[in-house]
Amino acid sequence: MSTSESDTIATTDSAITTTENTNRKQPFPRGFLETISTGWADRPDLAPAPRDQAPYAAARRAAVSAAFPGRRVVIPAGGYKQRSNDTDYPFRAHSAFSHLTGWASDTVPDSVLVFDPRTDGDGHDVTLYLRERADRTTAEFYGDATIGEFWIGPRPALEGVAHDLGIATAHIDAFITGSADVILEEDDELTRFVSELRLVKDEFEIAQLRLAVEVTARGFDDIVADLPRIIATPRGERAVEGVFHHRARIEGNGEGYDTIAASGPHACYLHWTRNDGPVVPGDLILIDAGVEVDSLYTADITRTIPVGGTFSPVQRKIYETVREAADAAFAAARPGVKFRTVHEAAMRVIAERVSAWGLLPVTAEEALDADNGGQHRRYMVHGTSHHLGLDVHDCAQARREMYYEGVLEPGMVFTIEPGLYFQIDDLTVPEDYRGIGVRIEDDILMTADGPVNLSAAIPRTADEVEAWVAGRAVTG
Repeated sequence: MSTSESDTIATTDSAITTTENTNRKQPFPRGFLETISTGWADRPDLAPAPRDQAPYAAARRAAVSAAFPGRRVVIPAGGYKQRSNDTDYPFRAHSAFSHLTGWASDTVPDSVLVFDPRTDGDGHDVTLYLRERADRTTAEFYGDATIGEFWIGPRPALEGVAHDLGIATAHIDAFITGSADVILEEDDELTRFVSELRLVKDEFEIAQLRLAVEVTARGFDDIVADLPRIIATPRGERAVEGVFHHRARIEGNGEGYDTIAASGPHACYLHWTRNDGPVVPGDLILIDAGVEVDSLYTADITRTIPVGGTFSPVQRKIYETVREAADAAFAAARPGVKFRTVHEAAMRVIAERVSAWGLLPVTAEEALDADNGGQHRRYMVHGTSHHLGLDVHDCAQARREMYYEGVLEPGMVFTIEPGLYFQIDDLTVPEDYRGIGVRIEDDILMTADGPVNLSAAIPRTADEVEAWVAGRAVTG
């Protein structure tokens, strides 16, 4: 819209003073208020073609509508979360909201997707409520550091979002909560449904996960290429994190989760994200990292690399055992088998190997007993697989019978990630095992013909990894 002198903001005494006790908000001088709303060019209302994911998101919304006839369903994107004082964490929309709208890294905070049941009982009218771009004549434009466009940049117009996503839109001020709402975070049935809706990925989702893996692979290559500088950095784990972050930001939205850069005995801590230790030749470094692309789909990949370029005999034995477990899990993954079969296949290899090494007080078969066993789990306490998608642990609110006890289907994407971890102070293992942690994690797409390892191009065998660090390629 255009502005004229008559559009200027009122300049009363109260308009130029502040009643808040803060050193961060200063009063605006009268001259600023008299001129700020004039002199701006027209901003055209753009009507972009629907984005690629729009028809897929429409099908997902239809599934929600069919599952909740006659009920009003409200799914919020979420808002900013305070980090400290007047700073917030970067905003990231709720995964269910993104899945059902197709809106991703460019989502406007505090938006709400609403399914209103039609009066004739035939489905729902779906509306996306958002805070539209600010008129230059409003104080919000310049005076609100959280949402003001002078501070954060332009927000989209309602019409533009409607064309982009293929959803009717309205201003957030028109949203009425009502008394019969089904709020996502407060309704177990809805939370479960939208989680299970993501168990099988569509073509768009699979393409985005492939892209996330490709970018993540380049991030791992960056780390390996920069190992000399990483080794020379006192907190080399931070350097690993920084190198990967650079790739994640230039080719994606960021990381899908906090990077684990765990060198030496830190590799035995499953969720080591402090990343403040040195990276020392002779040690292994376990790197668990995934790029979240702009659509918000994320990869989740782990590689364990000998910092000095070669595995010691003990390191190689442990590493290749983990790879054997991963390969067994991959071989067990087939359409129609239960998801838990993947874990069971990996754990059999782990139990048999640690038993053969003399680390168990019982036989491998006794350790694998579901009721009285588990002794081998001391060295691999986590599960072997989880679903992957908009969340790194996707579909986490699905029912157990649909997830762990569920059947693998074409279109499912999940990880295979066995490991062995021998804590630095674990007296049940030989001294030369202590402080060694190994995990190999790949992202797997199930197809009608069987599993496909999306991350297979990232070196996996001990020989391939050594050649990777040496700067040459080995195929096997």
